[in-house]
Amino acid sequence: MSIPMLLLLHPHGRFLKGLFQTHFHHYRFPFHPSPHLGSGTPCAQPFQSCGLLCAKSMLLTNGLRRKLCVQATLKGHTEGLSDKEQRFVDKLYTGLIQGHRACLAEAITLVESTHNRKKELAQVLLQRVLVHHREQEQLNNGKPLAFRVGLSGPPGAGKSTFIEYFGKMLTERGHKLSVLAVDPSSCTTGGSLLGDKTRMTELSRDMNAYIRPSPTSGTLGGVTRTTNEAILLCEGGGYDIILIETVGVGQSEFAVADMVDMFVLLLPPAGGDELQGIKRGIIEMADLVAITKSDGDLIVPARRIQAEYVSALKLLRKRSEVWRPKVIRISAKTGEGITEMWDKMKEFQDLMLGSGELSAKRRKQQKVWMWNLIQENVLEHFKTYPTVREQIPLLEQKVLRGALSPGLAADLLLRAFKSRD
Repeated sequence: MSIPMLLLLHPHGRFLKGLFQTHFHHYRFPFHPSPHLGSGTPCAQPFQSCGLLCAKSMLLTNGLRRKLCVQATLKGHTEGLSDKEQRFVDKLYTGLIQGHRACLAEAITLVESTHNRKKELAQVLLQRVLVHHREQEQLNNGKPLAFRVGLSGPPGAGKSTFIEYFGKMLTERGHKLSVLAVDPSSCTTGGSLLGDKTRMTELSRDMNAYIRPSPTSGTLGGVTRTTNEAILLCEGGGYDIILIETVGVGQSEFAVADMVDMFVLLLPPAGGDELQGIKRGIIEMADLVAITKSDGDLIVPARRIQAEYVSALKLLRKRSEVWRPKVIRISAKTGEGITEMWDKMKEFQDLMLGSGELSAKRRKQQKVWMWNLIQENVLEHFKTYPTVREQIPLLEQKVLRGALSPGLAADLLLRAFKSRD
């Protein structure tokens, strides 16, 4: 009996037959007990003969199905690479999972590149890191490998000073910390200062800490286009705490909250009353609010602001079944409240993990991430489509002169794009 006919007799015959018709000829299936996939489960490897296919009854689990699909996806990604490109990706991947900071820096630079070919190489690397990440999570009993924390607040709130003190405390306790500091790009020049390392001198010299400033490059929301990819690469490099720092620019709180496990808002004592916080929509996104600079003459204002925000939080809708946002006072100058803050963060992580809310949140974030990338790529494709590209300058001039309304100009461009067939 032929192999395709045997596949059709199996309960998952349709899936296996489709796999056989596409990439099945690249694999052989030796059967052996596996602690993750179950006894008698095949593992995909390059094959010499298909005789082993009928050796034992097949127990196709969901885990195996995902593994086979990933193998096929990886092969599809790497088929178009030259030998030089393959060696380059292999070097970055090997160095990254071994914890080499230089390879991590180069990998983040690669995913931040806007060059089309480098984007393709970045996706190959990210897919390999993602597979490694999933395998490590399975070895960790399905628990996340890293704790992702978003930090936001207005300019001058003391974010960099806090990260310096907080980061040193964590590395002394044996943690590996990665700080992704996002600097807004200038709307005028397009440049970015990227000066956060200069304000974290002690932490930047710590071998268990990695600080990476990145420009927003015009991305709305105060986070870079590739912040999610950078988080994944840092976790692949063995960093178990990821801090994403961004200046509060209105949309940034919502963008950061969609990529982290916990969102922490840092506020200075003189930041206005509690109504300002509610009005701006910041408080409803925060899992923890920290009033900074609670030392010296600012202790009394800090206590007042703390009491006001505690009252404000009571008016907001509950977002979690197991956690209520807390308001604490901290001082990076004296160290007051920093240890208590870390205890609250660990309590949040344990409660969210135990209830399953953290896993659900991460799954939802993956979907948001996918759609954000789709929106960005569709817009880029729209702008570069020949017919649209030709009309953009003309219609922009008409809009600037007031001869055409923005809405009508947008309709004309969309009509040109839709009629491309």
